[in-house]
Parts: sequence; C-alpha cells; structure tokens
Amino acid sequence: MRVAVVGVGGMGGYFGGLLARGGADVTLIARGAHLAAMRERGLTVRSELYGEFTVPVRATDDPIEVGAVDLVLFCVKAYDLEAGARLSAPLVGPETTVIPVQNGIDIVERLEGILGEGQVLGGMTYVGGKIEAPGVVAQGGAMGELIFGELAGGTSERTERIADFLRGSGIGVELLSDIRSRLWEKFTVICATGGVLAVARLPFGAVFASPEASELMRGVMGEVENLARASNAGLAEGTAERLFDFLKANMDPEGRSSQLQDLEAGRRLELEFLNGTAVRLGRELGVPTPLNFAIYAALKPHVDGPVD
Repeated sequence: MRVAVVGVGGMGGYFGGLLARGGADVTLIARGAHLAAMRERGLTVRSELYGEFTVPVRATDDPIEVGAVDLVLFCVKAYDLEAGARLSAPLVGPETTVIPVQNGIDIVERLEGILGEGQVLGGMTYVGGKIEAPGVVAQGGAMGELIFGELAGGTSERTERIADFLRGSGIGVELLSDIRSRLWEKFTVICATGGVLAVARLPFGAVFASPEASELMRGVMGEVENLARASNAGLAEGTAERLFDFLKANMDPEGRSSQLQDLEAGRRLELEFLNGTAVRLGRELGVPTPLNFAIYAALKPHVDGPVD
C-alpha cells in the first residue's frame, strides 16, 4: 500500500515516522527547513510511547511527483484544510482513501467538497505532538492511536484492510463502527478545553481548582452535547458530565491545550473550527450556545495571531 502523509508537524511526523520505521512505502509532504532537514538527515521522532528513533524518509513539497496513492493521512491544521486539500489533489485517485485527523466536526464534508464524495473516512487522534527542530518531532502522552471509521457507520472491507496495514506497519489503530459519535465526543472536549484554558491562560490543574472555571467548562461541554443530540449524532445523555469527570481525573495538572499553546506562542488559532462552529451550528439548529459564544468572542481578536 502506497501512503502519503500531508502535513508533517508533530502529529503527521509521528505517524509518518512510524510508517517509515515499519518499512511502509510512505512519502511525506512537507516544506521549508523541515523538509530540507528530513532530506539531509532523515526524520527523528522522540516519542513517549516508542522512544527516540531516526529513520530515512522520502519527502517532497510537490505531490505531483508522487501521484495517486492508496492512502492519504491528512494532518494539516484545520485552518489550512482547504489549501491542503487542493495541494493534495494529485495524490487522490479513484481508489484512494483519505483519513483526516483535524480538530472539528465538519472535516469530512469540507474535504469531500474538494476531493470528492466517498473517499474520506471519519478520522481522529489524541496524539499530542510538535516540531522541536527542523527534522525533529516529539510525541507526548499515553494516547498514540489513529482512530477512524466509515462516517455512515459500520465497518467495510477498506477500513479492515487499512487497519490491518497500519497495525502491520507499527501504528496503533482503533477501528470504530460509530466514528461519528466519537468525533462529537472529541469536539465536546476540545471546545471546552481549548476554549476555557485559552481564555483563562491557565493549565488544567488551575482551571479545575477553580469552581467557577470548572463550571464554565461543564457548561461549554453541555452546550456541545445538546448540539450533538440535535444533530442526531448518537450521544447518550450525560456524555458531557462523563467526559468532564474523565478530564478532571486524568489530565496532567500542568498540561496546556493546543489552543492555549498556540495563543501563548502567537500562532493562529483553530477557534473558528471549534467554538465558532459550535456557535454557528447552534444558530442553525436553534440550540442556545451562550458560553461558546462568550469564548469565541473573547478569543476572536487573537485568531490570526498577536494583536497589534
């Protein structure tokens, strides 16, 4: 199976590095100093799960050189999705399957609008990663699986085949028959953690130590659960409370959401695809989302980076 990884940041570099180490026929689509370093020295992955390793990789900034592949792992940021999809078009032939891992609840629909219907699976991951230096990526935390499935539900011959291939190449896989509900669960979590931690400018421990901030997080999650139910996503009542309890019991007190890290580093935010999407869906579905709107309004001035 020929594979291309589009977007070789921390997450894409982690998956691409594992594939290369496992002997897969994989090409990394990257650019700039990161691409130059990988071509010269290979890709170094520093992983809490697999240790540190360096592997030679095939990397390019021109998908036309690669042509159509069997599988595309689509790992760009949500705000780069459309541009990344257009760049990736030469990789996608009639038999190509695309697995996206962006934050957001409308990723498949946005990709299908560019790449065509039927070729994009629902996908997600909880991998935390970053580029430490050109040619060097780091993965942190205990969750390193690629999670995917048919958005319409059930399993299929192609998802089973892809899962077997990825497992054989060294990637942990969770193949789901109900990926849509899991995507909504993650959306519930990241709207709350990404939004509340960024507004508070505080890590998990300090937020959970504050009754008021904890109540805000609960409320944001409850609003998104209501959106999921209005969208017939199959979420059980009480999902938000269950997810909140899990986060409070398991998150590193010093941990910071990716949106908080982006805010502190002066990078663009994925706000439009998190709380912004929640607000827009609420208006479409007639579901009140005042807490998501407050977070969206507070962070909106920072969405494109530092405010002059």
